[in-house]
Amino acid sequence: MSEYVAICTASSLIPGIGVAALVDDQQIAIFRLRDGSLHAIGNFDPFSAANVLSRGLTGSIAGEPVVASPIYKQHFSLNSGQCLEDASVVLPVYAVCEQEGVVYVRALPLLDAIAIAVPGAAPGAAGSQAA
Repeated sequence: MSEYVAICTASSLIPGIGVAALVDDQQIAIFRLRDGSLHAIGNFDPFSAANVLSRGLTGSIAGEPVVASPIYKQHFSLNSGQCLEDASVVLPVYAVCEQEGVVYVRALPLLDAIAIAVPGAAPGAAGSQAA
């Protein structure tokens, strides 16, 4: 797990509430949903130009786990980073996992990792679901 960065203890994550972490100069919003799943997306809300998504409300729309921006209320998929209201906006998605009571995030966004692993791979070519 050399590409992963320890963020916090698993017990410090409250289901439905996000936390922000600074990893390689990037703010990342990390969420544990009520079903126990972990998700990590970029914390920067492009509509308000502020790092606030970790403070957004989590939920689901049509079965898709989302976070709603606390500023203008756009919804972002926690699986793909896609904005549900504006398909042209996609946030970075990060692999996140829990191991021995610690939450880790991969420092490289998943789409960047796919492009490196498979040169010429189209964005979204592989699943973006958090690990």
